[in-house]
Amino acid sequence: MIYNVRGENIEVTDPIREYVEKKISKLERYFDTPPSSDVHVNLSVHNQEQRIEVTIPMPNLLLRAEEGHTDMYAAVDLVVDKLERQIRKYKTKINRKFRQQGAPKHVFAELEKEAITEQVQETEDDTIDIVKKKQFDLKPMDEEEAVLQMDMLGHAFYVFENSETGETNVVYKRKDGKYGLIEPNA
Repeated sequence: MIYNVRGENIEVTDPIREYVEKKISKLERYFDTPPSSDVHVNLSVHNQEQRIEVTIPMPNLLLRAEEGHTDMYAAVDLVVDKLERQIRKYKTKINRKFRQQGAPKHVFAELEKEAITEQVQETEDDTIDIVKKKQFDLKPMDEEEAVLQMDMLGHAFYVFENSETGETNVVYKRKDGKYGLIEPNA
């Protein structure tokens, strides 16, 4: 993994950088082959709270977690625990799904071999204030996997291609804590 550690209102010292890299590198034990993705780490301090955000983009999976604490080292430990839970949950879900369909046992490692394309463009428009524009490939998946991806990203909705119908669908989190699915009319 290639680490990109940067600080906001904090100087990233060598001991902090080494601690972050040491802790996050322990996540490699969950993969058959070490992931070749970049690890984006943002350390910040706001009102006596030390925050850490970690984003690890991988093919078909985006690991992201953030934590805050009064001690930066404790925040690093908390964020690594959160990432481990995400990986275990995703591996269990994917392996269970593909075991039921008779696929190989190590599907999670296979997912890393595929490429992901995501471009983020910022645009200005006088009539409508669109502050960010994203383009991405829709990945075929079922509703359950789309909800899992949405939860791991921490978003309120997720756009995906329904693997059963081939149509573009949206899952979203409702105010009551349950999930909704938006499908186009046939």
